[in-house]
Amino acid sequence: MNSSIRRLGYVIVAMFAVLLAFTSRWTIFDKASLNANANNKRRILEGEYFHRGDIATAHGAVIARSVRGAGGAYHRVYPYGPLFANAIGYSASSIGQAGMEAAWEPELAAAESGTLASLFNRLSGQAPNEGDEVVTTLDPRVQQAAVEGLAGHAGSVVAIEPGTGAIRALASSPSFDPNHLASTAYRKQLNSATDAPLFNRATQASYAPGSTFKVVTAIAAIDSGIASPSSVFSGRSPIEDEGRPLSNFSNEQFGEIPLTTALTFSVNTVWAQVAKRVGKDRFAHYMAALGFGRRQAVGLPADEVRASGEYANGAVIPPTSDLVDVGRMGIGQDRLEVTPLQMAMVAAAVANGGRLMSPRLVSEIVESDGRIARRFAPATYSQAFSSHTADEVAAMMSKVVQEGTGTAAALAGVEVAGKTGTAETSRPGLNQAWFIGFSPIKSPRIAVAAVVENSPGQGGTVAAPIVKRVMEAVLSGR
Repeated sequence: MNSSIRRLGYVIVAMFAVLLAFTSRWTIFDKASLNANANNKRRILEGEYFHRGDIATAHGAVIARSVRGAGGAYHRVYPYGPLFANAIGYSASSIGQAGMEAAWEPELAAAESGTLASLFNRLSGQAPNEGDEVVTTLDPRVQQAAVEGLAGHAGSVVAIEPGTGAIRALASSPSFDPNHLASTAYRKQLNSATDAPLFNRATQASYAPGSTFKVVTAIAAIDSGIASPSSVFSGRSPIEDEGRPLSNFSNEQFGEIPLTTALTFSVNTVWAQVAKRVGKDRFAHYMAALGFGRRQAVGLPADEVRASGEYANGAVIPPTSDLVDVGRMGIGQDRLEVTPLQMAMVAAAVANGGRLMSPRLVSEIVESDGRIARRFAPATYSQAFSSHTADEVAAMMSKVVQEGTGTAAALAGVEVAGKTGTAETSRPGLNQAWFIGFSPIKSPRIAVAAVVENSPGQGGTVAAPIVKRVMEAVLSGR
């Protein structure tokens, strides 16, 4: 009998040990990871009984706030509807969290939500805690211009302040209205849509950059001393590259032309020759300095930001890989997959004298009593290339807008630097139409990248006018 009781006692002790181990894991050791798990809705459900902090624009307009219902529970309201949806995301017990709502959950959530103190406050009728306000760098005027420019077409626009890295617009089209996510029918509609409105094209999409990447090739060639804007190359077409013919657009023929002319008219055969001279090792250096190969910590969840670069089997590969055709990479083809954010960073680096600032979506965190809890100062990502190189590349890009493929981006009385790109897709006759640029050339205020998916047009006719519209919104102060 005593041995049976002893065995039962051992079993009970063992069960308590297992229980203690698992509860310790859930409440202590794995607390952070469990709270951050997208499938864990406990924090969101708890948050319905606390005042979640606002999300505001750079000028103080509230773009996400919590409203208390008749039953005492809070729900999230998005006053601008679809305008900022892909950037700020959503927070709702019916669907979970995404975007900035997810990335800044610790700040937005009430500090004591889920604690005994907060439960006591609620039961005793005291006001619930309020989360901190997240102040973004976004500008409604610039965001609106970007969305209007896309005009419902699938694509994206990213606008960055070159000297600070502040992101003024992060637009993805099509978008969605986060105010309607409580509706099961609306969620089904979004999930079944073939144009993926919940997908943030600005930071998650993978586009071939086309000829916009020639700006990177120009940076690498000029900064390393391989070539100068006046260096002369043959523009004949086609040429042989890796045993295959490489041609200019419509097989257009050029004679001996300087590098500036080759950028102005986007001459593929010249830039392929330049890329081969630059070589894989130099490309690896300059691409890394410009942010390629890494996810950018802009203020979104890591899984909502994609690294740009050469890809193989779904993963980034170094430019030095044997799989890379450096001639075709240099003209924006080969295995290149980039985000609009990345190409806006390239334009911003040229605009800022070769100094690339870390792109960011948040400027400060403000406590409920108005005190600033954290302020995010501009930070240098890298001195990617020299200021002299930046001046020379900017002058070359200005020719693209003055007399080349990017004239549709020209602004009256303001000098604009830019580069077009037209990347073919697997669908005949349809392209990814690109434009990147900045203005003014002296003391630049904004750098922009725009891409329109599956367009029958080219970058200079489709994307350049969008960038022009965004620049006008910034420079006019509308």
